[in-house]
Amino acid sequence: MAVINLTEANFNETTENNPIVIVDFWAPWCGPCVQFGPIFEETSNEYPDITFAKVNTEEEQGIAGHFNIQSIPTVMIIREGIIVFLQAGMLPKEALVDVINQVVALNMDEVRAEIAKQEADK
Repeated sequence: MAVINLTEANFNETTENNPIVIVDFWAPWCGPCVQFGPIFEETSNEYPDITFAKVNTEEEQGIAGHFNIQSIPTVMIIREGIIVFLQAGMLPKEALVDVINQVVALNMDEVRAEIAKQEADK
């Protein structure tokens, strides 16, 4: 699957209408971002049922600010509208694949129950 570019115009629609969205926050001047790009693209081809997307933090400062992205590259994974992974730094392909497989295996009923418990404890 091709990697899509997320903007403020399509971010919510994309994350709400796809079960799993993996977002790469990057900028063209960022060396590690440029190195991570081919890894992200190659991995996207191995998971056709998952949406892979990029946010150019220079062009989409509103999105980056909303998620408090302070270091790039940052990978965020949203499953069923819930951020289940957020990590700054370039991931080697093996680590990215491992994280994806863990996210796919998550029991989202348990995740939602844990979130509800945390909210109740506040």
